[in-house]
Amino acid sequence: MDILRRTDFQQLVEMNGEWHVSIYMPTHRAGREQQQDPIRLKNLLSKAEKTLLEHGVRRPNVQEMLNPAEELLIESGFWQHQSEGLAIFMSEDSSKIYRLPDRFDELVVVSNSFHVKPVLPLLNGNGNFYMLLLNLNNVGLFYATRDNFSEVELIDTHTRLEDAYGSEEETKNISFHTGSENSPSPGERPAMYYGPGVENKKKEEILRFFREVDAGISEILEDESAPLVLAGVEYLFPLYHEANTYRNLLEEGVSGSPQRQDIKELHARAWKVVEPIFMENQLKASDRFMELHGQQNGLASGDLKEVVKAAVAGRIETLLIPLGKQVSGRYDLGTDSVHFDSEPTPENDDLLNLAAVQTLLNSGNVYSIPEDQFPKNLEVGAIFRYVL
Repeated sequence: MDILRRTDFQQLVEMNGEWHVSIYMPTHRAGREQQQDPIRLKNLLSKAEKTLLEHGVRRPNVQEMLNPAEELLIESGFWQHQSEGLAIFMSEDSSKIYRLPDRFDELVVVSNSFHVKPVLPLLNGNGNFYMLLLNLNNVGLFYATRDNFSEVELIDTHTRLEDAYGSEEETKNISFHTGSENSPSPGERPAMYYGPGVENKKKEEILRFFREVDAGISEILEDESAPLVLAGVEYLFPLYHEANTYRNLLEEGVSGSPQRQDIKELHARAWKVVEPIFMENQLKASDRFMELHGQQNGLASGDLKEVVKAAVAGRIETLLIPLGKQVSGRYDLGTDSVHFDSEPTPENDDLLNLAAVQTLLNSGNVYSIPEDQFPKNLEVGAIFRYVL
């Protein structure tokens, strides 16, 4: 599985080139469906090729542009290591390929910029989180959504205490006790670590081990805002909190068997921890928009033309867009005007995609809401930082 960071996103939207091809498709980890995935990609590439040729791009240039994806069709190893969805971005100058934990509908967009709206939830932490499987003999980081999860490789990081600081026998000798007759207050019991006469040394070894894990995770999650949930051996949670530097580690974790075959259950319980956070943030954003929009004070708008111009100007604090909907059109920077088109072409944009991209680039928040849950009679919703 790959991670799409905000820095990657910024590189995507700043890529040069007259033509940009964006391809999305669901993928499968095993079975007959996995064997069909290369065929699905081949069909999507045929659509992209047809569109480019119809708009006057020379065949050699089309073949060169689509070649990075064409090469995947014969790489059997690539298809054996999939997550839930595949996102491919190709222009005349460069290409990017991501195996991501979200399941995408099949989609091909040929335009003057990349179509990135389907991956926005991955960037904004809107329904996506990380789960850290905590065990002295088996640490693992997982990227997760409500329905899926995939392991993230911890490169150059020890994932077992014995590999880092001691033998397996020494690791097994560590025990834990929470009882204390001198608890500072009810419900607060100081943790005490017991070993063969070297309790403090063992605690320090665990802390050093967790600091190394934290360093590896911090490098991966450098630009992330998604919550991190601890899962596994509960008595290790306080020590990891002591070592942690990631700002979005949640206090509440999920205890249970840290064996790999039990990860599915831990993931389901971890989702119950983070779901209220996501729903609360989204509901607060929606309620605040509706309140400001109803006051007609200029701090909110559901007019797409106004929203696009505000997004380009960096005025949007929070943007609400319907997931799966596209509105074709063009933004003219010279005249600061927005024009609607009846259908998508390589010369225009999805204006909702454009507004979302510009909002994120200007450090705003974007919430992608299922279309059937979006406020009725509105194409978009925006809360502005200030009124012109």
